[in-house]
Amino acid sequence: MSEKLTAKLEQTISRLNPQQRQAVSTTEGPLLIVAGAGSGKTGVITARIALMLAKGIPPQSILALTFTNKAAREMAARVKELCGCKKPGLNISTFHAFGVRIIGEQTQRVHLRPKFTIYDSADKLSALREAVRELGLSYEPAQLNSLAALFSDIKTRRKEWNPATAVHKPLYEEYQTLTRLHNAVDFDDLIVKPLVLLENDSEIRARYRRRYQYIMVDEFQDTSTIQYLLVRHLAEEHRNLCCVGDDDQSIYSWRGADFTNILNFEKDFPEREEIKLEQNYRSTGIILKAANAVIANNSGRKSKNLWTEDRQDEVTIQYTLPKDDTEEAEFIADTIIEACSSGQSAYGKIGILVRTNTLTRSIEETLLSCNIPYTVSGGTSFFSRQEIKDIIAYLRVIDNPDDDVNFLRIINTPRRGIGKNTLEVLVQKAREYKYSLYSTASTIIFDNKTLMNDRMRAGLAEFIDLIETYREEFSPSEPRQASERSKLADTVTKLIEEIEYWSHLLAEFRHNEKIAKWRYENIQTFVDLLSRWENSPDNLEPTLTRWLNRITLNTMDQLEDDGGGKVNLMTIHAAKGLEFDIVFLPGVEEGIIPHQRSLEESPLALEEERRLFYVAITRARRRLYISTCQTRRIRHETLACVPSSFLDEIPRELMETTVKQEKNLNEEDISGYFANLPWK
Repeated sequence: MSEKLTAKLEQTISRLNPQQRQAVSTTEGPLLIVAGAGSGKTGVITARIALMLAKGIPPQSILALTFTNKAAREMAARVKELCGCKKPGLNISTFHAFGVRIIGEQTQRVHLRPKFTIYDSADKLSALREAVRELGLSYEPAQLNSLAALFSDIKTRRKEWNPATAVHKPLYEEYQTLTRLHNAVDFDDLIVKPLVLLENDSEIRARYRRRYQYIMVDEFQDTSTIQYLLVRHLAEEHRNLCCVGDDDQSIYSWRGADFTNILNFEKDFPEREEIKLEQNYRSTGIILKAANAVIANNSGRKSKNLWTEDRQDEVTIQYTLPKDDTEEAEFIADTIIEACSSGQSAYGKIGILVRTNTLTRSIEETLLSCNIPYTVSGGTSFFSRQEIKDIIAYLRVIDNPDDDVNFLRIINTPRRGIGKNTLEVLVQKAREYKYSLYSTASTIIFDNKTLMNDRMRAGLAEFIDLIETYREEFSPSEPRQASERSKLADTVTKLIEEIEYWSHLLAEFRHNEKIAKWRYENIQTFVDLLSRWENSPDNLEPTLTRWLNRITLNTMDQLEDDGGGKVNLMTIHAAKGLEFDIVFLPGVEEGIIPHQRSLEESPLALEEERRLFYVAITRARRRLYISTCQTRRIRHETLACVPSSFLDEIPRELMETTVKQEKNLNEEDISGYFANLPWK
């Protein structure tokens, strides 16, 4: 077979180590790549895809699946660079985006109409509340959150109905009925519906197996049971399945990830080849020795030993015991200022990683007081802000009028005189007709027998007319000349002005015009994002439906960043896949990491906490600072802290311990500090 390699690809392959080169060149048959932290797996995956294309494998036959939009974009960009051009038809996406594609192609078979809506978690809860009302039930908000989690577990096959949960089955079925009526799917459906198709429809199964003959899965340890089943069904015939992962970095069991899928893969594909990537290109040898020593205490793992040839700039891990969380935050801020002012690092190359968000308060206050720029990951998503959700809700109803959840959100936002009585009549008639609320409203405005006065009818008619006008604006029934077409962003701007949303914000925040202005600026940012997306040369089909699906699937990682000039404050979970020159791990205390819940649950939960600590350690490239407070203020209480048991597992010679000397500290106090140290 002839291979036409670009100079860039040839150069990339020549720089790979022997194990990486073997992983890239093994393109046929099942392959398990056990990729340790910092072992260059993304480069291996992209080089492997580029080599497959160079060998003449059609782009449309290759499917690469990962877990974040950011990772998918990076992978696609690297492949494009290695190949020298974009490869149309190449499928690199997240699992959920792939599910959207299949559902979009098979809407009739999954009992949906085109232009279906994807419910996020807030929409899902709204639909669940509607189902509760339909059945005449009553639940507290916390109960509904628990039921939403239960229903997700049932749907994704993590749990089955039992005598204790069966009482909620009618609500689950009503929720399913309502989503069908609303022509909507939730995130679980994006995997479940394609899987059910592959399991039960031999024609569909054969079609997608013919299409996707080479499949790669990144971060394989993070796949759920149903995600693995989806991949297995696709790969069963041609058996060209490459799974890349690291069981030592499996930290998402709480959202369905099952690292035992690696064992399932070995059982289902016994002829597989296995390659380990253990050479690390990220961290110093001391950091790697500490990480290896910690994770070696877990059982049932794929044994691996990370190592590096880089011996430059090796320093011991710094372990400090500040008096309290205020002093801990001051130490972090002082160290950051020193590192940045001396030129050792820059703000954007520093990470402060915490086990839980509750640990960030003192740190944020101190960073602010020291004028250290920082960003917090895991806050409210841009697309989840109230004003953005309102505009998106209008667009969703314009795109899919049967979406009752978003219909109810906007029917009186801004206020248009449609009150509770009108809605009660509307909901009653919708149940009677078994129509969506929009279809019902479109019908009863012409029905003089309906118990609705002229003012009610006029309010509904005005709303229906608005939606129908913009349905025509976004999807004209008659083809228009290019010069006559309205751009999406321009049309959204026109809609925002027509509904007088600025006046609505002024009325909502009449005591604080600054907040109203800030929220309106957020809407303008939303329109700018839409404009950039629709005018991108890579966007061949800039439709409203595609934009709405995109912003539902995407999270904050799709917004433009600010150039990385800020310290990164985030949870360890959010830091997975990232790396920093300097890493701070505050709160390394028993009950925090390992979390108290894991100490009470099971050995498996404790092992996941150890994997989380391992992930935290391996984010550091050059310097690692770990701290344990002597006391910490938690919920208005000051509690004594004990160093994490995980610190016992790090060889003492790898760590240098410092305690800040206080003026009123006596020798007995100092001895007391060290009595709690893990090295006794």
